[in-house]
Amino acid sequence: MSSPRRLRLFEAFGIELEYMIVDSESLDVRPVADELLRSALGVYGADYENGPIAWSNELALHVVELKTNGPAQALCPLPSLFADNVDRINTLLDPLGCRLLPTAMHPWMEPDREFKLWPHDDSPIYEAYNRIFDCRGHGWANLQSMHINLPFADDAEFARLHAAIRLALPLLPALAASSPIIDGRATGLLDNRMEVYRGNSRRVPSVAGRVIPEQAFSQEEYRQQIFRPMYAEIASLDPQGILQDEFLNSRGAIARFSRNTIEIRVLDVQECPAADLAVAELIVGLLKLLTAEHWTDAAAQQAVAIEPLEAVLLSAIRDADEAVVSDPDYLRHFGISNGPITIGDLWKHVFNDVETQLAPLNTQSRSCLDVILDNGPLARRILAALGLSRSRQQLSETYRRLADCLRDNRIFKGA
Repeated sequence: MSSPRRLRLFEAFGIELEYMIVDSESLDVRPVADELLRSALGVYGADYENGPIAWSNELALHVVELKTNGPAQALCPLPSLFADNVDRINTLLDPLGCRLLPTAMHPWMEPDREFKLWPHDDSPIYEAYNRIFDCRGHGWANLQSMHINLPFADDAEFARLHAAIRLALPLLPALAASSPIIDGRATGLLDNRMEVYRGNSRRVPSVAGRVIPEQAFSQEEYRQQIFRPMYAEIASLDPQGILQDEFLNSRGAIARFSRNTIEIRVLDVQECPAADLAVAELIVGLLKLLTAEHWTDAAAQQAVAIEPLEAVLLSAIRDADEAVVSDPDYLRHFGISNGPITIGDLWKHVFNDVETQLAPLNTQSRSCLDVILDNGPLARRILAALGLSRSRQQLSETYRRLADCLRDNRIFKGA
């Protein structure tokens, strides 16, 4: 029997969205993901398939993941499919006095006190992570993201896709940052999730590297530069080899050669599936232009080192859309010759090129992106809604509005 044909670039998509389970009244985290899945499955289990969307557990017991149940042929149908599943989950959570809450970090969770590890299937993996990295901090216990999985058919397509993703990664917080509040206060960073994510595996630095992946453009180069050093560094802490697998890699984009995909992990989850899929649609458009060598050729893209990309990423983690990029060598990969430019304006330029060179985005995505590009990412809109008051009451009122946005699948406009 012949093996199935491998998917080529952009022939299908995998989307994963993570949400918090919180108390309906207090909005405090509630570690009941296992009870949610049991109510759907009839028994305790880690995965529930609901047609085209599946639900699964995460390391933290208060988090549930919704994901496409296999490769999706198009992005357009996904917002309503995810929204239907959010509605079903909220219905199942209601008897427990709980509901789903969006955004990438809970604004007042105390991980040392409130974190509970998933205790059922896959628990040896989670226990190994906890033993080695101590998952009670924000960097493990309080993170919710969107992952975009994109296929490649062979080494040549991997090289093109990986080069394009490396260039795009530093820009993504400007679209997706949704975590301005941590420990009940605004830190001055708009993407606190990415800031704590950068340091969550510092005990084994090769696990996340510098978030921007190395210049590896074949499967063998990737194994030599990323997998082998990572497995070697963790070996003494993981003598049973529980974590020595592709999933250990925590860079901002990770190659999954077992299923011929690259998974983008830099994106904070948004307030509703419509917003997440709008962000995903624009990112996919950018990657299509980059892989098609619309502005620069593949060799030039592959020549970009980690350092200039990391500098842009750190600026975007702090200032998101208002971060300024002045590096002409980086900007030329997006057809910009008149820098410096804010990342927000860079995204407006990309949006225009995607619509003129590829095809107009769908109406719902355009509506969401109008808000994001005009008013900033969700983090900036959250701060605008809070105003000068950052009291617990004001936080609670604002995040309840965000929970309602998730329930209704509508974008949050802020103040």
